[in-house]
Amino acid sequence: MGLILPRTQCVVESEGGVDGPGCYRLRRLRSDIYGCFTRRADALFDLCDAMACAPGSVACPVELSLEPEFRRGHAMVYESLAHGLVDAGRLRRVLVERLAPARAGEPLMFAVDVTPIPRPDCRYVDGLSMVQVRGAGGDRLMSGWPVSVLVGLCWGVSSWVDPLEARRIEPGGGSSQAALAQIEGLLDDLTVTGRFRVGQVAPLVMLDAGYPVVRLAHALAGRPVQVMGRVRGDRVFYGPPPAPDGAVGRGARHGARFVCADAATHPEPDVEITAHAEQYGRVRVTAWHNLHQALTRTGPWSDFPAGQGLPILPGTLIKINVERLPRGAQPKPLWLWHTTPAGTTAEVDLLWKAYLRRFDQEHFHRFAKVRLGLAHARLISADAADRWNAVVLAAYAQLRAAAPLVADEPRPWQKKTAPGKLPTPCRVRAGFRRLRGHLGTPAGAVKPTRPGTGRPPGRKNPPKPRVPVYNKSDITLMASLARAATPP
Repeated sequence: MGLILPRTQCVVESEGGVDGPGCYRLRRLRSDIYGCFTRRADALFDLCDAMACAPGSVACPVELSLEPEFRRGHAMVYESLAHGLVDAGRLRRVLVERLAPARAGEPLMFAVDVTPIPRPDCRYVDGLSMVQVRGAGGDRLMSGWPVSVLVGLCWGVSSWVDPLEARRIEPGGGSSQAALAQIEGLLDDLTVTGRFRVGQVAPLVMLDAGYPVVRLAHALAGRPVQVMGRVRGDRVFYGPPPAPDGAVGRGARHGARFVCADAATHPEPDVEITAHAEQYGRVRVTAWHNLHQALTRTGPWSDFPAGQGLPILPGTLIKINVERLPRGAQPKPLWLWHTTPAGTTAEVDLLWKAYLRRFDQEHFHRFAKVRLGLAHARLISADAADRWNAVVLAAYAQLRAAAPLVADEPRPWQKKTAPGKLPTPCRVRAGFRRLRGHLGTPAGAVKPTRPGTGRPPGRKNPPKPRVPVYNKSDITLMASLARAATPP
């Protein structure tokens, strides 16, 4: 179990010692994360520690310089973010190596989703696109940075995930291209680190309804990965084509029509499962195998080679009906489409339960934005924002590893964590500072410095170039971006 630190009359008592296996693994993780910071490493790692130990929400980066874990001057906060370097690929591999093994006969589970970092009314910030921000008044479109987040999921009633990568989507790039690059990098890292070997169940990657799951499945064909995504309730699928009848001409490419919104077109399901969940009441799951979509050369398939016919990708269509939803919302059917590598059978009972764990990623987005300040860094450079995102992931990964090591110390008005369950991220963050005192830090000591001379008298800052926000509906924007990037 590692180091448990209960507080008895303000005295820290350790069980298992500070040299237990849990603390050893956490020290090694901290050392490996430090090695991913290739420039301004000491300041970036101190910033990571200050973020993990701060008692409240992170309002802005410079406020972290007031924490005792940040042993440098406040100017080094923005200096490290502006001129530091983070090896994102190495950081992802370090975090993949710490993934817990899957249960016997089950796949490793992952999820990819995009979260917006809003930056409205910014005229001098580069790399901005139009993002959709949800709020109490409804969804709004504003300028910001879309960030594609890849996380590992696990079973159990918990809001914890294993963060692996946060990649900013460049202007003009799509979320599907970013997700594809992340999944391919993940598969390579799983093989290199030994987390996946030939003969094991292929990893399962889950996506939301905004992704072209069929296009991603085609791009990942031949790789050992299962892809499952949510599809809209108005989609149309087709069964296998009928056997050739000897007539002249090309045979039919599609079979019987399957309209998700029309129950009259649904044949008898291949799999039918009835279960009960505490939150959702009676759950009925039905699945149909070997269903595919009729693809057209539009949208994600517009760049498919003209000399080739569009592929037919059969998969399993899963429908989930629940009796009730939390907070009294009206339940609607949830449709999932899943594809497996050749020779693999879709385990429907595992798949619908696994997709419910995908919603844990929403808890991570909220905690990272509200508590760790993922959306509160008002940085003017997109590259500096990428380093801030990496620091947030590194801080959360340390909290995740420290969850079984930090004692649960609720406030008098808070409930205690149930036995056998991990404390929440907020509880772990509240006790991480005392645990860090036993761990030490791989960052180097502070070097004595003298304040600089500053700007010479009479010299002013040069004017910053205004950078337009990328909007795919603006046909003149790319020319504007090129003019803005050209020096006068």
